[in-house]
Amino acid sequence: MMKKRLMAALMAATMAMSLAACGGGDTAPAGGSDNASNEPYKIRMTLKTNAAEFWNIIQAGAEAYEKEHPEEVKLSIYGPPGETYYEEQLNSIQTDLVADYDGYLIAPLQSEAVATAIASTDKPVVAYDTNIDSDKCLAFVGTGNKEAAKEGAKAAVEAAKANGWDEIKCIEIAGVQGDSTNTARMDGYREGITEAGGEFLDNETQYANATADLAVTAMEGIMSKYPDGVAIICSNNDDMALAAARTAKSNPNYAKTIFLGFDGQKSACEAVAAGELTMTAAQNNFDIGYKAVETMVKILKGEQYDKVVDTGTEIITKDNAEERLTKFSEWMK
Repeated sequence: MMKKRLMAALMAATMAMSLAACGGGDTAPAGGSDNASNEPYKIRMTLKTNAAEFWNIIQAGAEAYEKEHPEEVKLSIYGPPGETYYEEQLNSIQTDLVADYDGYLIAPLQSEAVATAIASTDKPVVAYDTNIDSDKCLAFVGTGNKEAAKEGAKAAVEAAKANGWDEIKCIEIAGVQGDSTNTARMDGYREGITEAGGEFLDNETQYANATADLAVTAMEGIMSKYPDGVAIICSNNDDMALAAARTAKSNPNYAKTIFLGFDGQKSACEAVAAGELTMTAAQNNFDIGYKAVETMVKILKGEQYDKVVDTGTEIITKDNAEERLTKFSEWMK
């Protein structure tokens, strides 16, 4: 019965989506599954890493859906030790694709490699956090990274003006070079800074592989090259933004620098509330995990689902940091 139910759902999804890559904007029509089995769907969820707060909260969101719907979902969750463990994640995905799962939720470290890996699967795939350009990927759940970064950059320029900067230049401490999420955020930062009247220094971009340790080294290099200060330091994630801000804390020429992070982690929001970090573009990562599972269940049941689920963004400043921190308490119950 499980196989019949899954095949019915897949036939409906394939007919609706055969010409669409993951990330299209239309709503797929419902399928015709009978949903008669009492067995929960077995869903494999692959994180980018299991060693970061951001991903722990995504996992909490996924597990919240599972807890609310135990008759529908049984999750198996995996994440590599870090976001540069490309081969390890890919090997895991390739092994999972021939295992006894009904569907796959994947946050790819390398989208093109994962697209190749899933090319022959006959089971549904949903991407989250980072898109997968493949007709086997039926939906994307996550943040509009470019637009979120753009809004954060605009807010950073206004904050820099308020801090008295006349020459508003921005240097990015970036994540993993070539990663599509990193590229989208960089494009957003560049557009936002430029549109708001600042200057994004492309040639000064520092790639820190999404790690705090390398962000410290990058910030030290920036301070050495720009001893008089820089108006804005934007980072690809909060870990790097926090590391950069703390590295520059004792430098008086960086006292008015705007440090902008991305993700809205609890540690970053605490730092914003305490005045140690200026702002962060916060993802609703709990919702990413929850809605990724919800979307996969809809696909497996043959129901209507959105090809793109944008979980939204909020710019966190000292004015609303405490409100965001209250959400963390609710998410991690």
